[in-house]
Amino acid sequence: MEVFNTPAKIIITCYRRLSPYLQDEVRQLGFDVKQAFATGIELEGTVNDCIRLNLNLHCASQVFYSLKAFRANDPQELYEALADVPWETLIAADGYVSVTSNVNNSTITTPLFANLKVKDAIADRIKSKKGLRPDSGPSLQRTVVHLHWQKDRAEVFLDTSGETLAKHGYRKFPGKAPMLESLAAGVVYATRWDKQSVFINPMCGSGTLAIEAALIATNRKPGLFRMNYAFMHILGYDEQVFFAERRKLKEQVNKQAPAKIVASDRSKEAVETAILNAKTAGVDKLIDFHVCDFAETPLPGAPGVVVFNPEYGERMGTHTKLEATYSRIGDFFKQDCGGYTGYVFTGNPDLAKKIGLHSSRRIEFYNGRLDCRLLEYEIYAGSRRQPADRPHS
Repeated sequence: MEVFNTPAKIIITCYRRLSPYLQDEVRQLGFDVKQAFATGIELEGTVNDCIRLNLNLHCASQVFYSLKAFRANDPQELYEALADVPWETLIAADGYVSVTSNVNNSTITTPLFANLKVKDAIADRIKSKKGLRPDSGPSLQRTVVHLHWQKDRAEVFLDTSGETLAKHGYRKFPGKAPMLESLAAGVVYATRWDKQSVFINPMCGSGTLAIEAALIATNRKPGLFRMNYAFMHILGYDEQVFFAERRKLKEQVNKQAPAKIVASDRSKEAVETAILNAKTAGVDKLIDFHVCDFAETPLPGAPGVVVFNPEYGERMGTHTKLEATYSRIGDFFKQDCGGYTGYVFTGNPDLAKKIGLHSSRRIEFYNGRLDCRLLEYEIYAGSRRQPADRPHS
């Protein structure tokens, strides 16, 4: 089975509500999106196309290449259908394979049993052809096979990503309650920031939003931070395809950010963590970091966007203190951010009311399992106080 140059169905998954931004990224790479759904998109391409997709996408989680779709009512039918796949042409006899799955079938009480049947089918087939059985286990560092089985319809894929793409690889120091990198990229896209005007990120925490903004502004792709993918462990892999694509990523980087990016946090430890993460991402020189209360954050001048990701009471903070914080964010918008567009990412609608401004857009996201909103505020230009006149915490 030759997969690197044979077109087939490709499913790219993402976290719920990131699909619109993932679609835009895929189309900008020149691919046609055949179908979109809540947690991903479908297109057609080869595994070599999957290499390009893995390296370029900010909002993706996994890139799956379809091997076979079939009907299976029970584990035995699943095994028999998978035993017909020429696994010996895809996985080395002395290699390693892991299986992941999404299963909803009445005969299966745990997906682990379905995974075991897939592993057995693969190993038995390879042993019958090559005399050896590949090792298997939970690690996603080598060849990965994914089973999607809903009722009597099943489909088996090569997971060309392995470890999730949603983590971009530069954040060695996560900090407290960090925002996932793919979500942060989606938030930056949702602001419709033009990459030329100012991007302000008060209360920056470990710096993920500011770093993703800098990466997007300078056309730095996540593939620059990672050197191992599951596609590298499929038989027939040509490393020259990978290195050629990676050279393209390096060549297209705009090392001088056209925009001014500012990030601040009252915690010195948080800012130090953010700077370390930015250094790993190669954008520490492109972000002005400040240790200060958010109301003291330097504002270079409108137009631009100001993006807050404050605590919202689910994992951190106390509710009374947070009410005061959200009220102060509203004051900061009204009194200091004239001409900017303000954004607050929150999972707490009651706290959001304390901002005291009417939102012009309410963009839906999930942060893990938390139903969240990115609230947009159009802030009209007016008199702006000088830094010395701002209230201190």
